[in-house]
Amino acid sequence: MIFRMGLIIVMVILIMLVLTRVVTFMFGREITGRTYGEIGIPDAHHPISHHQRDPEKLVKLTKINTYHATLFAEFVEKLRKTQDGDGTLLDRVTLLYGAGMGDPNQHASKNLPLVLVGGGIRTNGGRHLAFPEDTPLANLHLTLLDRMGVRID
Repeated sequence: MIFRMGLIIVMVILIMLVLTRVVTFMFGREITGRTYGEIGIPDAHHPISHHQRDPEKLVKLTKINTYHATLFAEFVEKLRKTQDGDGTLLDRVTLLYGAGMGDPNQHASKNLPLVLVGGGIRTNGGRHLAFPEDTPLANLHLTLLDRMGVRID
């Protein structure tokens, strides 16, 4: 808990002091053997993600995914509560949160659960966007770079 909050605070301070414009944070490597005793899951994430529709594994996977989403929400909330000029840090950043697998049981990298948060790129928020099935994730990355003034040919 202390380690987790410490990392969130460090990321907020780095952004606040404009010591960096880019922060990446991985809550848990998919292949790691890390367990989640702090939320009552003694199993490693990766083997649980290959759930084979086992209800017990699905419950554990949901608990781990919820935990990760909660960590992200805590980060977003810290940014929202941190004043920056006439707004907040959340108004100044763009955050992309999600997973690399839509269905980890099959290693399917389609239909990825992603969320884009913050006011850094000034886009119309509050929407759910669906794209054709084979749309590359790189399209989103290129759009974000373009909106941030980084031109890629």
